[in-house]
Amino acid sequence: MLNIKKPALLLNSDICKRNIHAMAAKAHEQKVVFRPHFKTHQSAIISEWFREEGVTTITVSSVSMAQYFAQHGWKDITIALPVNLLEIEEINLLAAKINLHLLIESVETAAFLTEKLIAACGFFIKIDTGYHRTGIDVSNVVLISKVLEASKSPKLHFDGFLTHSGNAYHAKDKQELINIQHYASENLLRLKKNYLSQYPECIISVGDTPTCSQMPVLPGIDEIRPGNFVFFDVMQFILGSCTLEEIAVALVCPVVAIHHNRQEAVIYGGAVHLSKEQALLPPDPEPVYGLAVKWDRKNWDTTTVLGKVSSLSQEHGILSLTQTGCNLKPGDLVAVLPVHSCLTASLMKEYLTLDGEVIETMNS
Repeated sequence: MLNIKKPALLLNSDICKRNIHAMAAKAHEQKVVFRPHFKTHQSAIISEWFREEGVTTITVSSVSMAQYFAQHGWKDITIALPVNLLEIEEINLLAAKINLHLLIESVETAAFLTEKLIAACGFFIKIDTGYHRTGIDVSNVVLISKVLEASKSPKLHFDGFLTHSGNAYHAKDKQELINIQHYASENLLRLKKNYLSQYPECIISVGDTPTCSQMPVLPGIDEIRPGNFVFFDVMQFILGSCTLEEIAVALVCPVVAIHHNRQEAVIYGGAVHLSKEQALLPPDPEPVYGLAVKWDRKNWDTTTVLGKVSSLSQEHGILSLTQTGCNLKPGDLVAVLPVHSCLTASLMKEYLTLDGEVIETMNS
């Protein structure tokens, strides 16, 4: 029985390993490279569970994360963030030790790297296929050609085109998700066809948990980079990527106050633990910041929903209670399934397994 006194991020390692196995098996069956994004778990110990599934290539979201996993034996790493030119010294050190892949989306960055790189790197051109966060618009062949021209250097090898369909997280239904996947794939395939004679080894790399979890990889895609699937969360449940039973993490929080007149509980667990990421859980028109379920000091029970996290401040969380949740009292513990497990994991900095083992992350 776990002795929890303050917010703790619990990890069900069995569920986590099943999630890893399922995605690795899917990639193997569909004959695509599996390059999982490690920004969700950020843990060397959890990374070994991927190795057990035969994973050798990974994705990270920063140079510092690449350094951390390189120190733990990962030799083929893509940094899925446009190059931060201020970290060129660190990039050169990494590139001298591992097979490093960078993201370029401007002529200026390409020119800088051709001048400043000491060790050889692969690079992807980051393509915007509808998310509009970053990347060159998929139709802007003129700029893509200019970037490729500026990247001609013995130190740079063109890997291919990379996108992240983050707009999949805003899909209202399955058909919209299908449309997002097809739009990205069809346009990337067209783009690859334009350059295949010049770069016969270039590939297409895609990565988002909603499409990778729910649909087959479309023909012509060479690599997938999902990350959130390792834990899943309430957002993925709403999108249809997982069941509540497949969510591998829960933030266990003490109940510190009850307000029966408002049918609310106050938990010790706020924005510094869960983040302020929110989602709509139909038919409730108000956003939720987490879903509170029963905790019996051994495991959480997703069949017994105690309430929705309806608001957050720094250390406080407010639960809007279900009828069952009204039986809570100060001193009880609840398990909160996070809306966005990546952010909760980053904030909490470590995991506690159901067996009582502490699993550290790069931020521990």
